[in-house]
Amino acid sequence: MSYNNSHDLCSNLNTEQDSEFTQLMDKAVARRSFLAGMGALGLGAFVATTPLAQSVQAAMKTTVHSKLMGFQPIAASTADTVVVPEGYKVSNLISWGDPIFAGAPEFDASGKAPASSQALQFGDNTDGMTLFPLADDRAVMAVNNEYTNNDLLFDHKGENMTADDVLKAQNAHGVSVFEIKKTSKGWSVDRSGKLNRRITANTPMQLTGPAAGHDLLKTSADANGIEVLGTFNNCANGETPWGTYLTCEENFHNYFGTADDSYEVPAEQKRYGIKPEDKRYKWSKFDERFDLAKNPNEPNRHGWVVEIDPMNPESKPLKRTALGRFKHENAALMVDNSGHVVVYLGDDERGEHLYKFVSKGKYDAANKSANRNLLEEGTLYVAKFSANEGELKGKGEWIELTFGKNGLTPENGFNSQAEVLIHTRLAATQVGGTTMDRPEWVAVHPNKMSACCTLTNNKNRGKKDNQPVTGPNPRAGNKYGQIVRWTPANGDHTVTEFDWDLFVIAGNPSVHKEGLLAGSSNVTAENMFNSPDGLGFDKGGRLWIMTDGKYSNKDDFAGMGNNQMLCADPETGEIHRFLVGPIACEVTGLTFTPDQKTMFVGIQHPGEKGKPSHFPAGGDSKPRSTIVMITREDGGVIGA
Repeated sequence: MSYNNSHDLCSNLNTEQDSEFTQLMDKAVARRSFLAGMGALGLGAFVATTPLAQSVQAAMKTTVHSKLMGFQPIAASTADTVVVPEGYKVSNLISWGDPIFAGAPEFDASGKAPASSQALQFGDNTDGMTLFPLADDRAVMAVNNEYTNNDLLFDHKGENMTADDVLKAQNAHGVSVFEIKKTSKGWSVDRSGKLNRRITANTPMQLTGPAAGHDLLKTSADANGIEVLGTFNNCANGETPWGTYLTCEENFHNYFGTADDSYEVPAEQKRYGIKPEDKRYKWSKFDERFDLAKNPNEPNRHGWVVEIDPMNPESKPLKRTALGRFKHENAALMVDNSGHVVVYLGDDERGEHLYKFVSKGKYDAANKSANRNLLEEGTLYVAKFSANEGELKGKGEWIELTFGKNGLTPENGFNSQAEVLIHTRLAATQVGGTTMDRPEWVAVHPNKMSACCTLTNNKNRGKKDNQPVTGPNPRAGNKYGQIVRWTPANGDHTVTEFDWDLFVIAGNPSVHKEGLLAGSSNVTAENMFNSPDGLGFDKGGRLWIMTDGKYSNKDDFAGMGNNQMLCADPETGEIHRFLVGPIACEVTGLTFTPDQKTMFVGIQHPGEKGKPSHFPAGGDSKPRSTIVMITREDGGVIGA
């Protein structure tokens, strides 16, 4: 539990306890500051190892009760199923390969189905998603299909690829858009929905914003540098108040390669992980668009945030270059009280950065169509965190990434705003942005007063000169992850100053009895987890945390079980385990019905790398990524 919440804790104590508890807390804070100043242990270790702090923690456990969370926390699990609290139930909405169009082929587990079948079916590896209401009993879902597990997609496990196999894999990527309807039995897919659509690695799209048309975006097939085919490795998402869906392109580097031994990858592309070898997907062997020697600029056309209109199946998706090019996790969009649109963005790679975009124009609630270009023009920033040595809180600033400012000049390799955006990572380094432990999902509290970002893990922290062990990244070789929280100055998300702290430091207090590896004090043997990844607030202000970490359930991860979803109270810091997924899955993707009575959660890659999962069908069936629905047996609000 962060010390920022100590006063909230005191308010929950009765009168007799109040004075004693306050004294304990004051002494505990002083003790922690002393230890931090010595470069020694953090709060998690102190609570576990001193009698005084044990008294404080005992008081926390016995007197702090969240008013937000009303369910009984569940234990860790290694079962091949989705486990939820008593009083809740789970059902399946859709799995990889299920048809989303009337008359489309059913899923074929043999791996021999052609590309044409996959083009009409739900894509693989469900990730970020948003529900857009149409009526009380109808809605449209937009869902990311991040990547493919070739050992499951093909009968030959991806070893003997053909041109049709590559097309099949490309059709399993992208975004699935489909209508759902509610009956007395709950929600189900409407295969006859007029809005149903598959967006794949070959769907025509348009580049917009300052980088559109730049020479670095031009190819032999697109001399103007504006028309792009496809989106892929779509990780998490965002939504806009004008009714559009934001899908975010992450690890695009895996799809490129060349057989030309003489080809040298430019330094700018090496920063994004581009290599000559195409080991994983082998698209470059059958689709020359992904051959680096033939189309060296094609990688520059990916790694963007893509805006999609889910209400118009004929609309062309728009790649919004003003939001920068990197390995996007999600796009947490909010309308600031000033009227400007603010988008927070994480770059999911070890030692990369956290970003913010502020629109030039202002949102007009009375005219949604007038807002359609708000992501076209604005200012991009990168975060720089500061803290006193050993402290887990501090100040921060957003540094502007604008051509001509902060060293973004021709002398340093930047000749235009387009180049700043195409090479956003290089720009962030140039201006001194803080290297982070894999910034993933960002979530903004519904009261707009704060925002959080999951920092999943970072084995390189402390092992490279540009990744110091300090501030919001306080552990070397970070294997557990943490969640950083910030509050903008005066509640204004457009300003450049903010305060930050760590809402939670994940760890294993059962294995590590002291030090930051035990986690912060709101991590216990009953709720411990590793690698927080997905993140989202519901309307009530509950913070939902999804994990994508180690599920070995041994050594440093003993007792953690499969990947999971937790629910947190941002006021008290209390965290309860709500859901555990099946074997070898990632729990990712989160959206709710407007009444908050149905939660949709993604179960990605169950049984990855040959692990013994048969989710969701059981028996000897092939494991399939699936969207599940969580409801309460009494019909109430999820989590309340």
